[in-house]
Formats: sequence, structure tokens, C-alpha cells
Amino acid sequence: MPFIGTKTNVTVTKEKERELKVRLGKTISIIPGKSEGWLMLAIEGDVPMYFRGDDSEPVAFIEVKIFGNASREVYTSMTKELTVIYQDILGIAPDRMYIRYFGSEDWGWNGNNF
Repeated sequence: MPFIGTKTNVTVTKEKERELKVRLGKTISIIPGKSEGWLMLAIEGDVPMYFRGDDSEPVAFIEVKIFGNASREVYTSMTKELTVIYQDILGIAPDRMYIRYFGSEDWGWNGNNF
């Protein structure tokens, strides 16, 4: 049950959205036991955002939420890959994005909890 949410001040065209979907779908497998088969994405572009008091450059806030937890090493590998993806596709510099990880054993789906 992974979820990756993206908020950015960049305009995300359908083409860029598809590119993100494909690359994030592959990248989620860095986290053991996670796959695109359960991945949910939310991509919000054109969000008014300021970083260091400035809104003139591309910026993003990325949340990765998973059922369970992963090690710090796994999250570090994930951060490296996510940084490359968002820089390649949306032109966001690595020092202009935050990536936050959340793990939880409390997830609901299909009327029940896991």
C-alpha cells in the first residue's frame, strides 16, 4: 500500500504526469515488498509554494507513505532516486525539494484494515 504524493509549483502536463507515473512505479520497488501493483499517486502542480521565502524557482514537497516501515538505508536509496526523477522530469533542483517518509501498520482497504 504505498502512496506517493507530490505538491509542486511547476505546471505538470499530462506527458510529465505519465513520465512520473512510469518512473515512480518502477522506483517504489526500492522499498522491499512494494510494487506498482498497489501504488497510489497524487500529483498536484501549479501549487503556490515558497521555499526560503522565494517562489520564483521550481520546488516540490514529496510524501512517501507505506504500510509497515523500511530501513534508513532503503529510504536513503529512495531519496537519491526520487531526486533524480523530479530533477529530470520537472526541473526541480535537489536543494529545492523535501521528501518525507511515513510508515504505519494502520491502513484500511476494501472495507477492512490490514
